[in-house]
Amino acid sequence: MFDNCNFNKSYTIKDLPLNERPREKLVKYGVGSLSNAELIAVIIRTGYKEDTAIDLANRLLSIDQSGIGYLSHATVEELVKIKGIGLCKAAQIIAAVELGKRISTSLGEDKLKVDSPLVVAELVMEEMRYLRKEHFKIAILDTKNQIISIENISIGNLNSSIVHPREVFNIAIKRSANSIILIHNHPSGDPTPSKEDIDITYRLMEAGNIIGITVLDHIIIGDNKYISFREKNII
Repeated sequence: MFDNCNFNKSYTIKDLPLNERPREKLVKYGVGSLSNAELIAVIIRTGYKEDTAIDLANRLLSIDQSGIGYLSHATVEELVKIKGIGLCKAAQIIAAVELGKRISTSLGEDKLKVDSPLVVAELVMEEMRYLRKEHFKIAILDTKNQIISIENISIGNLNSSIVHPREVFNIAIKRSANSIILIHNHPSGDPTPSKEDIDITYRLMEAGNIIGITVLDHIIIGDNKYISFREKNII
């Protein structure tokens, strides 16, 4: 049964000591003092029947071996199947996760200069490390190697991305790219490049040479680790 955002009808954690309630702890001691379950409890605010908000949060964290990483790709449809998580709570969680992703990838007013593959890897790591499918992106750079934007190109299945040069360079041309960096993730968590990864990189490099947009690197994102084709002398 979907809940209706009426936070006063569900079971709460008011029976806890004041200093142990997540919201009060956040205010008094700072957000860093809260566990993952307590942070989720602050977002969903209420529990369900005999479960407190923290009980529900712990249930969410135990759904998948990735723990809190599960929430990075969870959908509203998946969350509402969990006992105690209605439409309102699911929407709150999804919105909070998306906000975190947007903040982590925000470049601010000043353009970010790419002087090493690590700059790009750190920029997309938290967004891409938990994805269950391969996502292919490109970082579009200007003449000073500053990032103009990071664009989504395609989403593949569990094992491969489907990437067409026309899609890559169509958007690169629209964004007035001087060069691009290819980026994709491996859902397995192992960023070791496959033969297909290397083949598509060479194909895109050839297309870029014809168009006049250089492919500087290809970065594969794993689980908190990455591989740069440039650093590995693959290109």
